Amino acid sequence: MTVHSAHALGRSHFTRRRAANTIAAAAMTVALIAALVPLLAVIGYTVSRGAGALSAGFFTHSMRGVADRDPGGGAYHAIVGTLEQVGLATAMSVPAGLLVAVYLVEYGSGRLAALVRFVIDVMTGVPSIVAGLFVYAFWVLALHKGYSGLAAAFALSVLMLPVVVRASEEMLKLVPDELREASYALGIPRYRTVLRVVLPAASAGLTTAVMLAVARVTGETAPLLLTAFGFDAINPNAFKGPQSSLPLFVFRQVSSPYAPAVQRAWAGALTLIGVVLGLTVVARVLTRRSRLVA
Repeated sequence: MTVHSAHALGRSHFTRRRAANTIAAAAMTVALIAALVPLLAVIGYTVSRGAGALSAGFFTHSMRGVADRDPGGGAYHAIVGTLEQVGLATAMSVPAGLLVAVYLVEYGSGRLAALVRFVIDVMTGVPSIVAGLFVYAFWVLALHKGYSGLAAAFALSVLMLPVVVRASEEMLKLVPDELREASYALGIPRYRTVLRVVLPAASAGLTTAVMLAVARVTGETAPLLLTAFGFDAINPNAFKGPQSSLPLFVFRQVSSPYAPAVQRAWAGALTLIGVVLGLTVVARVLTRRSRLVA
């Protein structure tokens, strides 16, 4: 092969690689636009319909004594209920989910680990109404505990747990084994390696896993109908009595044929988006600060 032919062959390979790179970049750009357009359309339409109904009174008043056809009223009671229910569900499911993920990645092997993964996979596909029915049958009926925000938190935690486990497991797998081996080489026990090396290295990904789980359950309505039941007045006690939430507020307001109620439903949906966005931003800020301190 002459120098000229080798140069021509190399140029043809470079041309093909550049063409493949251009095609791949164009395909990724098209996929990005295709994913963003529906999301931006939903957010934009929700903002256009719900922004006009937002006011100071919407965030400081409940629906107590306000009929569907009446203007006014607010979602304060629903916001309190959502924050308490999601907070309790997060407190129950995130520690358990992280422990299971650490076990699967750092300690799990054999049949037990395979069984745990199988159960988590089954739980991932469980419909939300089934989780609500389970808590309703066991907590509300069998134990006679009645409707409450705590019952709703139990149902939401059932939905959150498999998401936390699977997402956290993948994030922990991304931590390089070299970090673990370097820690072991210094004589550090495995549990301290997990606490001081693996978890801090995966903190950003674990935060994303938690926020995915929170976003997964924040908008759930079906399990709350069977557990929290809903309440038009403010009930700050999540452990006793029916309690409202933003998904229940939106569901009940949008079911009304009256325009004021539908407007409140759009405002509630926009508030729900704002709550999820706010929690995500706070989690990101806390994670960044913890990494800087470390």
